[in-house]
Amino acid sequence: MGRLEGKSAIVTGAASGIGRAIARRFAAEGAKVMIADITHTPKEGGIPTEELIAEEGGTVLWWPCDISKPDDVDRMVTRAAAEWGRLDIIVNNATAWTSTRLTETSPEQWREVMGVNADGYFFCCKRAVQQMLTQPVVNEARGRIVNITSQHGMVAVPNDVAYGVGKAATVYITRQIAADYARDYIICNAVAPGRIITGKPGIAQDPKSLEYGRSRTPFPRLGKPEDVANAALFLASDECTFISGENLMVDGGWMAS
Repeated sequence: MGRLEGKSAIVTGAASGIGRAIARRFAAEGAKVMIADITHTPKEGGIPTEELIAEEGGTVLWWPCDISKPDDVDRMVTRAAAEWGRLDIIVNNATAWTSTRLTETSPEQWREVMGVNADGYFFCCKRAVQQMLTQPVVNEARGRIVNITSQHGMVAVPNDVAYGVGKAATVYITRQIAADYARDYIICNAVAPGRIITGKPGIAQDPKSLEYGRSRTPFPRLGKPEDVANAALFLASDECTFISGENLMVDGGWMAS
């Protein structure tokens, strides 16, 4: 049996990158996975995540969702619970950024990023907790929340103030949920990736940005989406019970150096 056999999971932002790797790993470990995103199309190319998981023998459902819209989030969680009887896991991974400094960030850009990185995580966590509170306890858990944060929620991100502030909010809400709902058997943790090479175009491929990441990372390579997926798998599994409110660094030693 897989480590998530029989469990149901939502992974937001799962069409591409880290979310795609998490969804595939969860499905391979036996979870029934909802791919929640605003698009089918992987930003790094390739076939859609839900088609890939189905080819690999997994149980998967694609669901359109913009997490900055609370009605979308409500429909997402409601559908997952109706489809599989309960919601065991939600991985909040969808994210937004501007790559702009404070003085170059417009109010519209700020609202767009915070709408996903702060408001969206609030909407997803709240609706997931509401659902989990209605469920019976299984193996000392009603449900598990895994938030994908960032080292840049704790240290400055070069030239992207909105992204860093939004990720700091996700670090905080993880701790708050863990403290408030532990007695209800709801477990909430986070994974904080360092520099992860996903294959997405844009700033992620900028030579200066890559060199900065390499200079800050003690490990001999930069991260892979699978590195984050492995950490998320542990936090979503029954192996993680008496651990809650943690922000697990997956950064090759960046924050330790």
